Amino acid sequence: MMTANSCVTSIRRDSIKQADKPQIHLLPCEVEHDGPAEVFKFFNPTVKERKHETTVSFRGRGLKGQELQCPQGYTGVVLKEVQKPASDQEDRVVKVSSVFHHFTYWNLETPPTSDDGVVMAMAWPELAEAIHGPVDD
Repeated sequence: MMTANSCVTSIRRDSIKQADKPQIHLLPCEVEHDGPAEVFKFFNPTVKERKHETTVSFRGRGLKGQELQCPQGYTGVVLKEVQKPASDQEDRVVKVSSVFHHFTYWNLETPPTSDDGVVMAMAWPELAEAIHGPVDD
């Protein structure tokens, strides 16, 4: 018999007022670190814009990017755990550490396209509304 995990993640909504509004970058890499990092010391990009293309170099690798807006009516949030639970059966409490309405999405050596998962995700709410919204007769 399988049982469902009934843990709850609660967001401290009062933390939104104190949240930072930093510049957000989504990089094409995996960082094997779980904890705070002074990213601004290591990634302070000098972005070059030419021919409708945004480029930057990160650790010697060329990245091509595109600024994406959060879908209309949506706000992006970065969550931080207030206290780590002792087990995966415990409820979690997180606070909003940052809010954003746009971010720069970077690809390795090729510009982002409408076929990229992140770009498609930003279009999904509008598409979902068209699919599931009321139909005019």
